[in-house]
Amino acid sequence: MQSTQINWQAEARRLQFDGRALIDGKRVTTANGETFRCVSPIDGRLLTEVARCKEVDVDAAVRAARNAFEDRRWSGKSPVQRKRALIAFAELLLRHRDELALTETLDMGKPIQASYKADVAGAANCIRWYGEAIDKVYDEIAPTPASSLALITREPVGVVGAIVPWNYPMLMATWKIAPALAVGNSVILKPSEKSPLSALRLAELALEAGIPEGVFNVIPGFGNEAGSALALHNDVDCIAFTGSPRIGRQIVQYAGQSNLKRAWTELGGKSPNIVFADCPDLDRAAKAAVSGIFYNQGESCNAPSRLLVEASIKDAFIERVLDLVPAYQPADPLDPETIMGALVDEIQMNTVLRYIDAGKREGAALLTGGERVRVETGGFYVSPTVFANVDNQMTIAREEIFGPVLSVLTFSSTEEAIRMANQTSYGLQAGVWTRDIAKAHNTARALKAGTVHVNQYDEDDITVPFGGYKQSGNGRDKSLHAMEKYTELKTTWISLE
Repeated sequence: MQSTQINWQAEARRLQFDGRALIDGKRVTTANGETFRCVSPIDGRLLTEVARCKEVDVDAAVRAARNAFEDRRWSGKSPVQRKRALIAFAELLLRHRDELALTETLDMGKPIQASYKADVAGAANCIRWYGEAIDKVYDEIAPTPASSLALITREPVGVVGAIVPWNYPMLMATWKIAPALAVGNSVILKPSEKSPLSALRLAELALEAGIPEGVFNVIPGFGNEAGSALALHNDVDCIAFTGSPRIGRQIVQYAGQSNLKRAWTELGGKSPNIVFADCPDLDRAAKAAVSGIFYNQGESCNAPSRLLVEASIKDAFIERVLDLVPAYQPADPLDPETIMGALVDEIQMNTVLRYIDAGKREGAALLTGGERVRVETGGFYVSPTVFANVDNQMTIAREEIFGPVLSVLTFSSTEEAIRMANQTSYGLQAGVWTRDIAKAHNTARALKAGTVHVNQYDEDDITVPFGGYKQSGNGRDKSLHAMEKYTELKTTWISLE
């Protein structure tokens, strides 16, 4: 059934949520019975009470994961057996597509058409892809002298802790749990307290698919409680985190303070999108600039939040951008026609509004938007916002806003564009628009970013690694490279003499 054929308002009234943690294959309350309120940013409605896990609950989850790993109920299965379970897991996501999409929209505020078409489908594809990949990845034999045989093999690292953000709760979770499970690890997932519900449902579906009890556990709670306990735990072998640089630094410190566990971080960006005067299609570039920053309400780490336009076309290009903005006015996320919904909560809404105030105070020209809208709903909505006359010293050009705010900067030469683009502590993604193939290649090489898009922005595939340079973190999600994060490399040297 298409998303437009479903009465999402009626489905939302029927949907019930279980906010308990899932540890060792069972839904459980916390040791002290504490919960926190899970509120929908659409209209402020209470969705459910969610388990507020703390150190004792993390201990229980780690113990379950360690027991599952050591008795080899999952790690001991053949790649083909793990493949079958993961493919069944992916199929269950698609079978429960309506429920999962609605959960994501109610919990996080994104439009239902995005949850239905992109998030659930992308999560299922990720799980299926890693399931399909695991029995097609080979180990190695080193080119040693004939008197020796050196086997190079990868083994699961053990117990993996995954801490994921609130902006793509289900998709970010699968980017971590799918490769970690595929290679044979046990996993403990800590979803954001702002959007914990889809993660809990994923763990139930994993059990139904045949992934054994204790192999995949979910501990909702706050970062300074459940998250820090997981990162500090001496029996966790690897921690994978997506979120802010501030928390990412803490995660790395916790890894060092505890057992020197592997720590992988993806920490956001302030991505430049460079439009040269010889851009082959200004209309297409404008559409990509607008959709890139306003998709998911601007709550995307790879959003092209800095639009760098060559001075000679600045006015004409800004006019194209402004013509497209009205389509992104926030509307009811449960309406299948809506393309921009609510920010995740009141805290994030106020953060975005403070950045908008900073832009105006520091001298940027507010061209459109910049205010809270749909106040009468009780939800948290901000109109799509565009600033011009921005420079890289302004707060809105330096700091990640994580909201629907576009900053337009201008340049006069390729060298200046590259300098401005790289003048950031981040290095996640970038865009280049030009018909000159040499300029495209040379600019892409000079940009300090994990991904550079040329004459498009944000095309995506599970086969392509995702991650960044500098303070955008280390390691890569997606692609076969993600498996490297969750394995140990072993050499077995055999004498044949």
